Amino acid sequence: MRVLVLGSGVIGVASAWYLARAGHEVTVVDRQPGPAMETSFANGGQVSWGSGNPWAAPHIPFTALKWLLRPHSPLVLRPTLDPAMWTWLLRLLGHCTPRGYARHKQRMLRLARYSHDCLTQLKRDTGIHYDERARGTLVLLRNARELDRARRESAELSALGIPQQLLDQSQCLAHEPALARVAGKIAGGLLFPDDESGDCRTFTEQLAARAIVAGVCFRYSTTIESLRADAGRITAVQTDRGPLDADAYVLACGSYSPLLLAPLGVRLPVYPVKGYSITMPIDDETAAPQGTLTDETYKTVITRLGNRLRAAGTAELAGYDLQLRPGRIATLKHVVHDLFPDAGNLERAEAWTGLRPMTPDNPPVLGATPYWNLYLNTGHGTLGWTMACGSGQVLADVVSGKTPDIDLDGLTFTRFA
Repeated sequence: MRVLVLGSGVIGVASAWYLARAGHEVTVVDRQPGPAMETSFANGGQVSWGSGNPWAAPHIPFTALKWLLRPHSPLVLRPTLDPAMWTWLLRLLGHCTPRGYARHKQRMLRLARYSHDCLTQLKRDTGIHYDERARGTLVLLRNARELDRARRESAELSALGIPQQLLDQSQCLAHEPALARVAGKIAGGLLFPDDESGDCRTFTEQLAARAIVAGVCFRYSTTIESLRADAGRITAVQTDRGPLDADAYVLACGSYSPLLLAPLGVRLPVYPVKGYSITMPIDDETAAPQGTLTDETYKTVITRLGNRLRAAGTAELAGYDLQLRPGRIATLKHVVHDLFPDAGNLERAEAWTGLRPMTPDNPPVLGATPYWNLYLNTGHGTLGWTMACGSGQVLADVVSGKTPDIDLDGLTFTRFA
């Protein structure tokens, strides 16, 4: 079957890889000159199948109000007249219940755990390298309140079968010796030993190169303008270089997926949540982390990528705005300097921003649409790389008419119907 994959981020490239392995003739189309040039370009670098949680949590409405009043808030709301923003926010708030949180956590965990297994197998099959490290994710807790919440969460995680360990201050310092310089700021931590880290952009570029060897064709610098449809099926993709047709189409355009679906009458509740990152060279290896951690207070990820250090965070609701705002970069620099003051010169840090495609309940959207030859692989939010391999394999199975290895209940478009 000829399959056209729209988008060459980590989700699109993983989809192409697994579709090619399933025997399909695959072409990938993207407006950028290469893979991983947008949301996958400089993310936090975590493959966090264990530590990833839904944003739609019971405490979020009250906590979000407090965040908005803080100088280094992890949440920024820039109101616009876009009805999609307010509709998405209202739907998100509607999912912030204990029952909803538990349901969505289990759905996300089902896919994320499977995706980690797929990534492990892919590494065995390809020998791919991407500044990867398998030291787990340390969720750093700065005060007694965060520590008490982590204790309660630990019991819930154990019931879900997620390996984790509650650490005291000395154990945190043993795991990340560079934190000894700021020991007084640390109350404890929650370690997820099976999580990993690495450079998502390098991973995507390496996987795309292997996909080319496997027969995948990449058409870069080609802007997707619209989807043509007739009689319940997609007939072609209109691009700035002319129409492209195939037997099946996979929409993996992240936050831009709803814009392509809306003219077809398909309302996909995916909205862009803007994130920022900084990446700087490491000057003193002993003063930098060895793996990846999440600062629970600032909701900021700090990850070691070879001889570089990356910090990523912020959830900014501002539509499709890609402006680099100095205040957000200042927050990331503040967190890095607060925890790893001697790791490197923050003035040499390179700043980046990208749009995370978020659903209001937080699990992604995989599989079939009302158009019988159009499939979705989008809406992964902050866990795009974490879920990429599993989502790609599931998508390939669905397109091929096979039953996926995991239950897709709650992970498809039908939950929004």
